[in-house]
Amino acid sequence: MKLFILGLITILSSHQVFGGPCDNAVSISTSWPGGYTATLIIPITTTVSSWSVDVTFTAAISTLEVWNAVSTTADKKTFRLNNMSYNGAQNAGTNFNTAGFNVWYPSSNAFPAITSVLFNGVNVCSVTAPNTAAPTTAAPVTTVVPTTVTVSAAPTTVNTVPPSTAAPTTVAPVTTSAPGSCSSVASVSSAWPGGLTATLIIPVSISVTSWNIDVTFSAIISGLQVWNAQMSSTNNIQFRLTNMNYNGVQNAGTIFNSVGFNVAYPAANPSPTIVSVVFNGINVCSAGAAPTTASVVTTTQPPAGSTAAPVSVTTPAGAATSTVPSNSSVTPLNTKYNYAEVITKSLLFYYVQRSGRLPTNDNPIPYRSDSALGDVGQNGEDLTGGYYDAGDFVKFGFPMAFMTTVIASSVLDYPLGYSSAGQLTNARNMVKWASDYFIKAHVAPNKLYGQVGDGYADHSYWGRPEDMTMARPASSISTSSPGSDLAGETAAALAVTSMVFAQVNATYAASCLSHAKDLYTFAKQYQGLYSSSISQAGDFYRSSGYGDELAWAAVWLYRATQDVAYLNDAKAYYDQYGLGGAGEFSWDSKAAGVQVMLAKVTNDPTYINAIKSFCDSKVNQPKTPKGLVFISQWGSLRHASNVAYICLQAADLGINSLAYRKLAQQQIHYALGDTGRSFVCGFGTNPPVRSHHRSSSCPNKPATCDWNTYNSPAPNAQILYGALVGGPDSNDNYDDNRQNYVTNEVATDYNAGFQSAVAALQTLAVSGQFV
Repeated sequence: MKLFILGLITILSSHQVFGGPCDNAVSISTSWPGGYTATLIIPITTTVSSWSVDVTFTAAISTLEVWNAVSTTADKKTFRLNNMSYNGAQNAGTNFNTAGFNVWYPSSNAFPAITSVLFNGVNVCSVTAPNTAAPTTAAPVTTVVPTTVTVSAAPTTVNTVPPSTAAPTTVAPVTTSAPGSCSSVASVSSAWPGGLTATLIIPVSISVTSWNIDVTFSAIISGLQVWNAQMSSTNNIQFRLTNMNYNGVQNAGTIFNSVGFNVAYPAANPSPTIVSVVFNGINVCSAGAAPTTASVVTTTQPPAGSTAAPVSVTTPAGAATSTVPSNSSVTPLNTKYNYAEVITKSLLFYYVQRSGRLPTNDNPIPYRSDSALGDVGQNGEDLTGGYYDAGDFVKFGFPMAFMTTVIASSVLDYPLGYSSAGQLTNARNMVKWASDYFIKAHVAPNKLYGQVGDGYADHSYWGRPEDMTMARPASSISTSSPGSDLAGETAAALAVTSMVFAQVNATYAASCLSHAKDLYTFAKQYQGLYSSSISQAGDFYRSSGYGDELAWAAVWLYRATQDVAYLNDAKAYYDQYGLGGAGEFSWDSKAAGVQVMLAKVTNDPTYINAIKSFCDSKVNQPKTPKGLVFISQWGSLRHASNVAYICLQAADLGINSLAYRKLAQQQIHYALGDTGRSFVCGFGTNPPVRSHHRSSSCPNKPATCDWNTYNSPAPNAQILYGALVGGPDSNDNYDDNRQNYVTNEVATDYNAGFQSAVAALQTLAVSGQFV
């Protein structure tokens, strides 16, 4: 499988037209250099109990990754797809659209179009001859590489009866003759003598952090196989389903539809009906009422072992369609740790850190709501939004911009890592929450707000961001108070973001690029340290120089525009500021990032040797007794994760690939649990439970949250899913203590390189390059 050269992934319409005879039977939803994702859409004219589909391409391809079918091929040009045990029956008058695939081919080759699709021997392609028109791009949609449904907990099934070999009969949604019908909350998607498959569809009226569902049948059943829930029963007629650790949070106004099950019963008996569904003690069955319409688009849950696409919700104007965790738990691809889960939870941490007015239909954190709505500039400019920095509530623009550049670069260069985790759109929207703020903060070509909030007043407060009452002054850079480092890093962030959204929201991408260009010009023409202009920022995030940010911004703008003037600037700054040597990659030091970026866009040995020297030094550096690349005590895991991300990019260029990938994996696995404990909140074995983080330490309202909460030895009241803590010392000693902000604070920049490295590792695993 091929690397995503320059991150040129194209997100196309839900039915992209390639001018071929099979456009009527094949829907291409995503393409990129060297690959595309397609779904078969075949009208069924005759009821069948089994099927085969023969798909022929114009040329041999490298790989075909299929879901909801078993594939075979002799020549890699024609592939036969055969039905699974659960989806052989297809009824006349329906559309067959459950099988799809990822096509991989050498990116230097011509696009391999599909020239023939035979369904049970019948060619279902149209007779229209192909034309030579270029692909037609319609309104953008978000697509996600399908993921595999797995049974979430070992079901306590007894004598489960397999489906009959006869053609299954199609049934209507479950109904009962008794008052209080459950047809509104239980949907049967397939049935056969002795079994059926059902999905729960429950409107959520009150936000919850955990749930249980009691499902009662009209008669004893033989067994219940459940996905996305834990199940228990004492009598095989009533079953209690309890949330998994990743799906307890359900928000008011949404539809809960991620739990389903296979029901087995004696084939000679009547089909059992569901007579009661109790959600957190409330009977949600109704007298035949249809489910409440909400923001979630429901999908039909396939049987366990098949695949499902994520569920989409509507998000604020301008954002991509948001993807919430899908109906499936993502297969961990034989990796030691479930990278998809890590990515999902890391993005939840960024949800927690959001400032401003939170969209009601895209806030999975029940203890967070609107905050800091009075954030304004010196002239009343709207500065709401953005991200709180760490365990506090100051918005520091410099590390926020670094975080955005890094994560946006991972979305750009490793989209498969996110899409295979069902999180590509959430990742884009996470980036956009920051870029929206930067556009607000850039109030004039040569003026940028770089801090909102008083660090000292903020640190004297322990409580919820929603309850803050202290003054939150805003500070800026300008021609008289320059900050080339801040303006340069923000330019880099917006340049990368423009590429992330280029095929998703072209208007927004253009706005980001325009601001990036202006900020770079400002940084270049009015040079100076931002921490000299915003004095308090220097007490928290003092910059050591701005030459690296100027080069960093220039090389990203070159990549975004292909304007060689930016590349020449980057090379000149590289020489002027001696960026050929680097000891770390962090919010303050971008030299290693400049090295790998220049190596990527120029293939010049000067830059290749520089990044090779950096990564070789980390490979050869003595590690802590348990294997950590230790650079600095404060945020030790952040530094190791940043090294991992930089060296994974170097490996993608063919520089000591195996050694660098092993190094990166070792550092990420250290954080995930290789020492015997996890350093990521809410993930793995013995994770931190007392992170130095205000909002997650607070109990639910109306309980008090203050310095007594801070001083309490009890675990934080909320699980801060996905947050990477500072980490251990040079001897692997670690203190899970809320009061120890060196080892236990969390920060948006801590998770940036970490999440990005995990996305890169996930990409390598999915593509079969490195596990």
